[in-house]
Amino acid sequence: MNRPADSGNRADTRLTTAPGPGEDRRPTGKLTLGQLRERVAAGRIDTVLLAVPDLQGRLKGKRYGAQHFLDRIATGSADMCAYVLATDVDMTPADGFALTSWATGYQDLAVTPAIETLRLTPWMPRCALVLGDAVDHNATPVEVAPRQMLGRQLTRLARHGLHVKAGLETEFVLYQGTYEQAAERGYQGLRPLTVENLDYALDHSPAADRFLRRLQTALAGAGLPVEAVKTEGAPGQVEVTFPYGGALAACDGHLAFKHAVRAIGSRAGLAPTFMAAPETGVGSGLHLHISLWKDSTSVISNPDGTLSTLAQHAIAGLLDTLPQLGVLYAPNINSYKRYAPGSFAPTTASWGYDNRTCAIRVVGHGEAQRLEIRVAGADANPYLALAAAVAAINHGIERGLKPGPAEASDAYREGATPLPRTLKQAQVAFRHSSIAREAFSADVVEHYAHLAHLELDHHHRTVTDAERRRWLARA
Repeated sequence: MNRPADSGNRADTRLTTAPGPGEDRRPTGKLTLGQLRERVAAGRIDTVLLAVPDLQGRLKGKRYGAQHFLDRIATGSADMCAYVLATDVDMTPADGFALTSWATGYQDLAVTPAIETLRLTPWMPRCALVLGDAVDHNATPVEVAPRQMLGRQLTRLARHGLHVKAGLETEFVLYQGTYEQAAERGYQGLRPLTVENLDYALDHSPAADRFLRRLQTALAGAGLPVEAVKTEGAPGQVEVTFPYGGALAACDGHLAFKHAVRAIGSRAGLAPTFMAAPETGVGSGLHLHISLWKDSTSVISNPDGTLSTLAQHAIAGLLDTLPQLGVLYAPNINSYKRYAPGSFAPTTASWGYDNRTCAIRVVGHGEAQRLEIRVAGADANPYLALAAAVAAINHGIERGLKPGPAEASDAYREGATPLPRTLKQAQVAFRHSSIAREAFSADVVEHYAHLAHLELDHHHRTVTDAERRRWLARA
């Protein structure tokens, strides 16, 4: 990553990505409410997508006529069924959530538009996208909402006079053919867009070049200019890195980015996937690049380049806490198939300087020095993964923790504290974590532990092709 620009939120103490009074630093592609009105009046925008980030990190909401949005919703709220924040990846209504269930009649919640997130969607002509915050009908924020969970951790950090700048780096795999065609084939025989290791390659096929160009152009038009795009080591794998900015804004942008990838891929006859392990031996990560700031000054390193005391507290908090928060950054069965020795995905709670075998990699110099947290897979909800990291940093700072020595060799060796190896291990650790309950509340812990239970229960009852291949003729 390049040197972090001094932009984005100063404190991130509210659920906002807006600039300060008298400032308007919105990049091209971001809209004010006034600019939206002008474009609607000129016939350039006819639809507004109002979306709330769901538990899985997807956009859920409604398409509104643009004029109706301006007249009735922009300065008010819209109703959505509360189950969008209390359901599994299949959107199955399920009991066991306190937020909503059959017992409560699946009531509505209100979604208030966060106008500072309003942006164009060049991959959907004549549309604009705005994210919303979930509140109950007493205007109380819904604490299990991912955007609210991250906001609370940033507010806790702000009490120490600190704010986070974050840059997200994510990988995904492109397969030939549409999602519908993949489903018709039972998801068998999938063919990656490219067939060899193209890590750092600059020789791309015409199809790959067209997709990457369209994606980069569309993201820039949405106010999401990329820092870098590269093909990765696995066939069909792509990595996209975004510049530093406010933590909440980074996650807001990430959901728009994933929406763009799917839309542009589908139109090109491609099926992108953000699975953590789409194939045996293939892993896609979501690396969180985090630095801590006081006002406009980075406090990760001392003037002589050594790690500051605050950074040491942060690292120690991450080492102590991440093994207990796996449910938030590795949310499903497949997530844990990415973690393997020699895979560049960490298996231990470890840290080191420019050491890619560690969970926490200290990288960069001067104001660009930062912590690269490598535990989350591409399937992670970015708000939850970042909330877990900030909660861990808060834990380390509040208790004045100090890390052990940096790992200078292979962190895959035995000895360091292991990360959870399965979703069941992660669920048990999360449900019984006093740190998680203190950071997020008992209700939030139970909500996400139950979500993990639903995922485990689904797989427990499902017979897979892998089981049949291994046992059909041998049992």
